[in-house]
Amino acid sequence: MSAFVGAIKVNSVSSSGVFHIGDAYYIQPISSAKTYAGGGSFNTGNGIRVRLGQSDTVVFDQDHIDY
Repeated sequence: MSAFVGAIKVNSVSSSGVFHIGDAYYIQPISSAKTYAGGGSFNTGNGIRVRLGQSDTVVFDQDHIDY
């Protein structure tokens, strides 16, 4: 069923966002990212102790293609 839409003001739409007005059957925003980080990198909180001996972060991509 169609709708009547009044005035619209869009300040911003993020890079992975979707702005749509009207009827829609299927909307799917697509976004991907690859993050490399070593052990203990994304810890949050008070009094965290991380003890790493020898740590490696492997960043080799065998197929060079990301989906």
